[in-house]
Amino acid sequence: MRDVKPFLLLGIRADDVAADDEYAAMLRFSGLDEGRLRRFRLEQLELGTVDLDQWSGIILGGGPFQASDPDDAKSVTQRRVELSVLLDDVVERDFPFLGACYGIGTLGRHQGAVVDHTFHEPIGGIQIKLTEAGEHDPLFSRAGSQFGAYVGHKEAISKLPAHVVTLAYSESCPVQAFRVGTRVYATQFHPELDLDGLATRVEVYKYAGYFEPEEADAVMAAARASGVTDVPNILKGFVELFARDGNG
Repeated sequence: MRDVKPFLLLGIRADDVAADDEYAAMLRFSGLDEGRLRRFRLEQLELGTVDLDQWSGIILGGGPFQASDPDDAKSVTQRRVELSVLLDDVVERDFPFLGACYGIGTLGRHQGAVVDHTFHEPIGGIQIKLTEAGEHDPLFSRAGSQFGAYVGHKEAISKLPAHVVTLAYSESCPVQAFRVGTRVYATQFHPELDLDGLATRVEVYKYAGYFEPEEADAVMAAARASGVTDVPNILKGFVELFARDGNG
């Protein structure tokens, strides 16, 4: 890869095993090394001001926080990782951004979407289809009109405002991906997850309310039986589209 400005990965996972596995997966799928994909753990430190001109793009990882939680029930950490100031700047500048799972809730809420528990999906592999807009999108058109991916979420988008473009959906969740402007993206599915990564998440979040702890083996068995093996490399496409020269 040519000399480019790095990408910024914002993580929110407090568990070190899950956080490190997510970072490793982001590196592997994106094709970047640690110098070109720099991680900042939001659950540990205040992010402060981000100079977008120093970066090629921003990736926001997933985690156990719920954007639809009542504001008065959110912890200080949860309110901090909502990133409202950063998202103001990202959307205003149409700056390359990709939010995964938690990212679709927090970006969706920022844009005025309805985020609730209507279209939750259990952990596992599913089939996702592109909308007509998705088939013409420069990032998602690379995935093909239908593809497999891994999900697991308690909340989802149930209604988007008119200015937001739906790119993908599944049988049980009407918004699997959307775009704001031309370069700000979010996915409900996990673009960084393969079956091994899913096994790590199932073990780490066994007691987080996604399923009964004693069902962990059955959850993984269902994921293996889902037929989802190859997942589209949305992360690599994001990097290829938006990497910027270091002097640009």
